[in-house]
Amino acid sequence: MFVWRKRASAVWLAANEAPLCEIGGHRLAIISRPDRKSAIAEIAGSSRRNLEKIRSRFGGTIEKLPRDWLARFSKAAAIEPIRIGKRLIIYRSVTSKNKSRNETKSLLIPAGRAFGTGEHATTAMSLRLLERCTRFWGAQAASLRSPEPERTLLDLGTGSGILALAAARFGAKRVIAIDDDPVAIATARENARRNKLDNIDFRVADVRRWPFSPRIEIITANLFSELLIEILPKLKRAQRLILSGILREQEAQLVRALKRNGIIIVETRRRGKWIAMAGHPERGRLPRRSFMRRLGGIPTRNL
Repeated sequence: MFVWRKRASAVWLAANEAPLCEIGGHRLAIISRPDRKSAIAEIAGSSRRNLEKIRSRFGGTIEKLPRDWLARFSKAAAIEPIRIGKRLIIYRSVTSKNKSRNETKSLLIPAGRAFGTGEHATTAMSLRLLERCTRFWGAQAASLRSPEPERTLLDLGTGSGILALAAARFGAKRVIAIDDDPVAIATARENARRNKLDNIDFRVADVRRWPFSPRIEIITANLFSELLIEILPKLKRAQRLILSGILREQEAQLVRALKRNGIIIVETRRRGKWIAMAGHPERGRLPRRSFMRRLGGIPTRNL
């Protein structure tokens, strides 16, 4: 495993973060501190050759990680669980305190090579939007006195698989999770086995070429905004959308693209420089009040 790393000023990041997002996708991490004027940009990868291309364009250095880097990192990392509403707790390691945890309401996602343990803003906001969007599952069928429909979800840019696994915990009967990084898919499959979830279909695939089914109820897409805009005509085949990986300066462009494609924004969450959105296509849409009730309420949040 290798890591490309560059210490950069706020001015440099403002000029280069968008192309870095396009190249690195969910593997890009920006590390900053309030007491420092500079930040560190990092992209991990299994191939040094691919990272050399990034270094030749943006400068920086490439570091080869030791074989036991994951064990070292996991030992040093914080082990506080992440709570998603009242329905899910995400742990990063097994301890004496959580050894007897309720497995149906928890996930174990150790820090791994693929991005996404639930702490990054885009992942955290998506998890909370997904939790609120699925609260009515089960209750709807009971109120209508009809069999529960087969809840389906497609997770694009799955990374560690955390959104796909959370969807399964929230009641999805069928989940498809795709990523163009084989390392990410291998990690996601291992996380599914670790959490005893077998209803998730992980695929190595390019989202641009994926055959989107109109039977998918929810699509979660944690992708850079340029790619989101490119595939919006396909995304709107789902009943509901949760979009993230969007920088604040890209919000206006994405909002215009959503309107062009007839997608209504129901909720926007902001956290730091990142944005996540929930919405649905215009055709066959629910009344806004009804949809908001299912999401749990407030149209715009800064979290």
